Amino acid sequence: MFRRNKDKKDENAIDPSKLIKIDIPIENLPKTISPPEPKELTSEQKAMYKEVLKHFSDPELKVPTVEKKASEEQMEPLSLHEKAWLTRECFLRYLRATKWVLEDCIERITLSLAWRREFGISNFGEENGDRITSDLVAVEDETGKQVVLGYENDARPILYLKPGRQNTKTSHRQVQHLVFMLERVVDFMPPGQDSLALLIDFKDHADVPKVSGNSKIPPIGVGKEVLHILQTHYPERLGKALLTNIPWLAWTFLKMIHPFIDPMTREKLVFDEPFPKYVPKDQLDKMYGGYLDFTYKHDVYWPKFNDMAAKKRSHYLTRFEKFGARVGLSEFDLRGDHEELVYPIEV
Repeated sequence: MFRRNKDKKDENAIDPSKLIKIDIPIENLPKTISPPEPKELTSEQKAMYKEVLKHFSDPELKVPTVEKKASEEQMEPLSLHEKAWLTRECFLRYLRATKWVLEDCIERITLSLAWRREFGISNFGEENGDRITSDLVAVEDETGKQVVLGYENDARPILYLKPGRQNTKTSHRQVQHLVFMLERVVDFMPPGQDSLALLIDFKDHADVPKVSGNSKIPPIGVGKEVLHILQTHYPERLGKALLTNIPWLAWTFLKMIHPFIDPMTREKLVFDEPFPKYVPKDQLDKMYGGYLDFTYKHDVYWPKFNDMAAKKRSHYLTRFEKFGARVGLSEFDLRGDHEELVYPIEV
């Protein structure tokens, strides 16, 4: 179960001369951080991977357009953008999440493709037709309650979640906003890293106007929906989750949803430990012991953030077409800038 760290020390004492003024995202991974070396696959795992690749490479393949049971009319071939999503690393994430059970992996990927279509994020960004757009969810981020900023020790891009800056009533748009931000933090992933870090701070903020009907602790139903989305459709994406300033109500909420959190996810949760232990100080907000003197200004951060993400998606898709627009290309090759494939498609 969850435990408080009662010996929490003040990790926020910093040298003012080292502060770095910033109000936009850090666009690229600094050269001082490198992703960990990938693990080698066993011969059995390689064989399993090839079976998944073969299934989704079938030109006659059709997948549902809705997450629940679909009729024949609700089946469609893969789009170009869905093929770009079906990468080598995508298959490996789902294989690991399903404990290398082939049928479960194929079913789970198919389910995620259907959910992405139904939810409105299957087209690789709003410029390509996604229904979840920056304009749709912009109001949800006016107070900076979710921010992509910096990279942690293993080159994972960081998504800050600040429930204490909640500015809207509970609604489906809040879930859309979270999914939008998850998609954007994926855009910021460097070559060689396909997981993200969450920094979750429950601290209340006096400068955020109180709105009747809003709460920094979501209802159980919303919590379960978000967990379902994260665990089912973003498997193996969470590398680390650091939580701090947890009030008793949040502890109660965490205990209530504990049965719904899979064991692999629980192992990635860290409670009330100093953030600099996991994040270089020049990549960390000064509120948590880092050097980034970050102030969220919506009219500055939001457009720049979305422009950077769109630029990264364009780079990814340009390289996807350059290398043949095929299922099974590697995210390492698609996010990089090298000329030859490091991971050729194995058939």
